[in-house]
Amino acid sequence: MRKNFGAKPWLYPMPVLMIGTYDENGIPDVMNAAWGGIYDWTQVMVSLAQDHKTTENIRKTGAFTVSFATAGTVIPCDYAGIVSAKDVPDKFERAGFHAVKSEFVNAPVIEELPVTVECRLLKFNEDGICIGEIVNVSADTSVLDENGKISAALLDPVCFDGATGAYLRLGEKVGQAFSDGKKLRDNV
Repeated sequence: MRKNFGAKPWLYPMPVLMIGTYDENGIPDVMNAAWGGIYDWTQVMVSLAQDHKTTENIRKTGAFTVSFATAGTVIPCDYAGIVSAKDVPDKFERAGFHAVKSEFVNAPVIEELPVTVECRLLKFNEDGICIGEIVNVSADTSVLDENGKISAALLDPVCFDGATGAYLRLGEKVGQAFSDGKKLRDNV
């Protein structure tokens, strides 16, 4: 038996994306944007309303960063989503974040968020979808495994549950992509 909920924006897992920008004066800003993801192999997309300070900053600078909220940063990351830099110009500092300018784009790398995707603006679609070219991904060594790869377990990212409004930790590994399905393919 199933229960119908109607049209809802419920995809699982929904990453909690932290969008970092500079304004025209070089002041850092960050926004919590739960609706976004990979657009193409070297592109990321984020759904942004036209009235956001972040949208204004991206249009002016042509760049942004995307970092991932973690279990240890839920409070400041949620704060960045409920407070606008238009109303609280120092919200970045109030959240306890510290910015380092990206080496690749005119946008901040947030020290407290260990993985950052650094993007150059490609375009805004007419419906508010911001598409950026990924020019670099940087990670703090604290989230790298013994092979030098980003470890989801060490990163401890959270996802957004749109049905309940909760932030959830990602769980344990249950399979290997592009490999486990071969068991069925090879048995045909």
